[in-house]
Amino acid sequence: MLTKEDILAIYKKHDALLEGHFLLSSGLHSDRFLQSALVMQYPHIAEEVVRELANKMYDLPFTTVVSPAVGGIRFGYEFARQLKKRAVFTERVNEVMTFKRGFALTKGEKIVIAEDVITTGKSTKECMDAVIAAGGDVIGITCLVDRSNGAAQFDVPFFPLMKVDVSVFDPKDCPLCKKGIEAIKPGSRNIK
Repeated sequence: MLTKEDILAIYKKHDALLEGHFLLSSGLHSDRFLQSALVMQYPHIAEEVVRELANKMYDLPFTTVVSPAVGGIRFGYEFARQLKKRAVFTERVNEVMTFKRGFALTKGEKIVIAEDVITTGKSTKECMDAVIAAGGDVIGITCLVDRSNGAAQFDVPFFPLMKVDVSVFDPKDCPLCKKGIEAIKPGSRNIK
């Protein structure tokens, strides 16, 4: 069984725990960023890390994993593979999360949403909205990293692999901005 320290060591080993000044998809700023794609690029490591969540959620009665693009796709696929479930994803069209590429849900289909990193829960909630609009029933949410510091709240059970406390700042009050440190945007969502 992997501990939080083991998982953080894997992130550090693969340069996936970044330190600096980051502009997050939520519009907030942070001094650390977790780039799960750098861990997920190695299937044997992804398998080991995701196994922890697959074991924890084995008895949850769902049929399909839905992930918001782009960050959640690799994790969602591996999670679904281990549990022998279907894996699909949503993506933004005109700033609205939706199903494309022929993906569809049946009415009442039991869904778990799988996201790589949750900071505010915005992408996850947008994915939930798309699932509900398509007739699905979200019965749980999972992620590799919950970095919301308790701020991300959902109406269904939430199963993070690990929680990591990370400082986030409103851009108006960001101490890194005040120091003149340039913010970089490593995430996938366009920010206004």
